[in-house]
Amino acid sequence: MKSLLPIFVFCFFLFATTLHAQQQYTVEGQTYNLNTEVEGTLTLLWNTVNGEYRYFSKKGNDIAELKNTKQNGDYQEEYKEILKQQTSDAVVSTEKVKLTLPSLHAFFVAYNKKKDPNFNEEEKSIDLDFRLGGFAGVSNSVYTQNPTNALQAVAGIDFELVDAVKLKRHAMVLRFKQTFESSDYKYSASQLSLNYRFKFVKTPKFDAFVNCKFAAFTHSKREILVPGGPVDDEVLKSVSGSDFNAPVTFGIGADYKVGNGYITFNYNDIVGLSVESNDEFPIDFTLGYKFNL
Repeated sequence: MKSLLPIFVFCFFLFATTLHAQQQYTVEGQTYNLNTEVEGTLTLLWNTVNGEYRYFSKKGNDIAELKNTKQNGDYQEEYKEILKQQTSDAVVSTEKVKLTLPSLHAFFVAYNKKKDPNFNEEEKSIDLDFRLGGFAGVSNSVYTQNPTNALQAVAGIDFELVDAVKLKRHAMVLRFKQTFESSDYKYSASQLSLNYRFKFVKTPKFDAFVNCKFAAFTHSKREILVPGGPVDDEVLKSVSGSDFNAPVTFGIGADYKVGNGYITFNYNDIVGLSVESNDEFPIDFTLGYKFNL
């Protein structure tokens, strides 16, 4: 455990130092913390508010929200009218503009280049968001001996990196997981792992994903029976050790947005390609909450 803690702390601060800043803006009497996507004569601002993507256009000191409400089954595309008004001093078509960040980004860049010959867009290869949370649950540790198939309590911390713009269906997770010994199985483990998640369902309120654990460092401790005397009596002996491997295990999970974070459920390590199980049915469920940093 002590050997894992410095690694986790180092990785946490390494990633946390790159958090992108937000700025407060007041629009129609409402204050928002917004990200700047394009900055120029016409500035594009955005964020997720109560689980919905919200976009704003700023020209001078005027800020207008870009909306696309639905009435009688038809979208009204109010955002196109606002963009036409704000770009009436330059010929930039709004016909094919969609209310998505990539489409709006391209429109704002096109307008700014026409209005300002010195406008130079800073390309963003990534725009990372960070989420930190805790979880708890139960596991039957099928990738260990566990001869009685005993259930054990587990708990830990997730540090997740997501790109909400260009790679919104993908995430990387640094996970610390502690498995506690039970009365029926004297085995405990501290594990630090790297995980990749693909979100096959992605909405502002709900995500469903496949999780792949592809690298793990584990320090474990267990009790085993060893010969203890001349008459072949056996005694319990505590043994411990550490190893680093590439287990390539797969699980599934879901996130549901609540407040500034997500209730998260995981069914972990259902199938393992590079590790041997004890042939028991895998039980590894965790429930937790993570919040946006």
